[in-house]
Amino acid sequence: MADDQQRTGPSLIEHYALLSDLRTSALVGRDGSIDWLCLPRFDSPSCFTRLLGDDQHGHWLIEPTCPVQRVQRRYRDNSLVLETDFHTDYGTVRLIDSMPPHEKNQNDQPCVVRTIEGVTGEVDVRVRWVVRFAYGHSKPWVRTIREREPLLDKYLLALAGPHTVVLRGDKLPRRKDDERAHETTLTVRAGEQHSWVMQWSQDPDRLPPPVDPVQQVRENEEFWREWSQRITYNGPHKEAVYRSLATLKALTYAPSGGMVAAPTTSLPEALDGNRNWDYRYCWLRDATLVLLALDNYGCSAEAAAWRRWLLRSVAGDPADVQVMYGVGGERHLLEWQPDWLPGYEGTAPVRIGNAAYGQLQLDVFGEVMDALHLARERGVTENPDSWALQRGMIKHLETIWQRPDKGLWEVRGPDRYFTHSRVMIWVAFDRAVRAVEEDGLPGPVERWREIRDTVHQEVLEHGFNSDLGAFTQYYGGTTLDAATLLIPELGFLPADDERVLGTLRAVERQLRHGVLVDRYSTHEGTSSVDALTGREGSFLACSFWLVDALAMCGRRDEAERVFEELLGMANDVGLLAEEYDVRSSRFTGNFPQAFSHLALVNSAAVLYGGHTRNEPSRRDGRRRR
Repeated sequence: MADDQQRTGPSLIEHYALLSDLRTSALVGRDGSIDWLCLPRFDSPSCFTRLLGDDQHGHWLIEPTCPVQRVQRRYRDNSLVLETDFHTDYGTVRLIDSMPPHEKNQNDQPCVVRTIEGVTGEVDVRVRWVVRFAYGHSKPWVRTIREREPLLDKYLLALAGPHTVVLRGDKLPRRKDDERAHETTLTVRAGEQHSWVMQWSQDPDRLPPPVDPVQQVRENEEFWREWSQRITYNGPHKEAVYRSLATLKALTYAPSGGMVAAPTTSLPEALDGNRNWDYRYCWLRDATLVLLALDNYGCSAEAAAWRRWLLRSVAGDPADVQVMYGVGGERHLLEWQPDWLPGYEGTAPVRIGNAAYGQLQLDVFGEVMDALHLARERGVTENPDSWALQRGMIKHLETIWQRPDKGLWEVRGPDRYFTHSRVMIWVAFDRAVRAVEEDGLPGPVERWREIRDTVHQEVLEHGFNSDLGAFTQYYGGTTLDAATLLIPELGFLPADDERVLGTLRAVERQLRHGVLVDRYSTHEGTSSVDALTGREGSFLACSFWLVDALAMCGRRDEAERVFEELLGMANDVGLLAEEYDVRSSRFTGNFPQAFSHLALVNSAAVLYGGHTRNEPSRRDGRRRR
């Protein structure tokens, strides 16, 4: 903590905790600083951007003024109410942070509630509030307002262009003219509480009324308590599974049902490269794991909402299907770089938007078809519009399936015949065939079956390297890809097939580091596959795929040991980033990462019960052929 108090820039990625109101989110460091907050949506411009710069780019700090000897953090039960205890030589104070969730009321406005309470002794506390709209670029006009009608109200109003926030509190920070910041100090004694509430408004002439911070926190806890009671998992590592499911829920945009891959942008996958991406969008390939994970553990309402979002987003001409969309289904996610931001720990560039939305990634067709197939398997009734959409997608895939693409990892190098993409093309036609054979849905099953079998044979002939004894990343290549670990889980080959076992052994030899797995080989300098620089960390989702592969291939005891070690890599409040850098022993990539938590709960289902991706049908007790 002493080191954190000397920082002017962001904390380590693993030192952050997540707040969410199911519309947007905030990241709070162990130092008591909110360093990232976008308003009013996940993908809106940020007003606290210290995460990608330094203090001058905006943050909200509440911390003791004296040295902190120890920090303890936890979420209250299964909620997203965060408690941070600062232990000092003079006493202990507790910081309580929350964002009241707004699942149903479309008119509710984002709100951050912060309370400092004395636990023991007497501690001086500093409150520093630095608002910078438009990703840290816009310095607002901040003024103190004193209202007398219709009630006595005093607050700070920050305005800049279309951006407005209001700060109310027991002791408002005062302006520091030389810094364009607001700051105050106060003494907190045992048993005392002081609160602040920051609210967003879309109209400076219609500001949100004051709210009771105590009631807001209480309602927050009640919401998450009621939600968690729907979770049906009672196996080992229950706390980790619950926290992962709560994180997935927290990354869901309630008005549409879409889920962001992560609430952040440009947290680097490599601290010495340019692998920085904006993940505040909804990827179609996440649909399969989202539907599976949420439905597996009793969260059927969220699974149904995701399915509705999915159908709305991909509706239209099947030729226009994208790999990702905005949280409301927006299609154009133009990528640009705010050159005034230096990036996390100086790792540039910062990217807003994601140009990969325009890439051809053929695996997406398989992911969508598998997701909707799983929905039928789970008892969600197919409707004519949904099946018409799927038929249209398959018809379009018939015309493009022979093309190379950018693959699962959205490489920015040349198009290739990526083995995983080819397997997912097989999945798309396989699920279409099964929809006809098992569900009685109409379609040209003979043609689909012929293409499915052709693709299957092609992958076995060109995707498997007999010299390596493994499936390779792309046709004719010799490098490996952890995505090939999914082959048995997708039903392409049985888990005991020697080609599957050989691929697992090869991945362990070349991509595994202890319990961690790289997604593919990257070398120092520029990779010929993705045309990017820097060596990225090990991909945590791929590490959980290793768990699944080990379990399915008969190495269950080892799978459980790997799973337990991976759980131990979560931070102190149970959150995972996208990657883990084994050289520096720290998180890298955007945080918290939905894909990592999705993979975690899926592995728990594989190991300890629940419904796995390749499980036979549960409909009316029927078994899959």
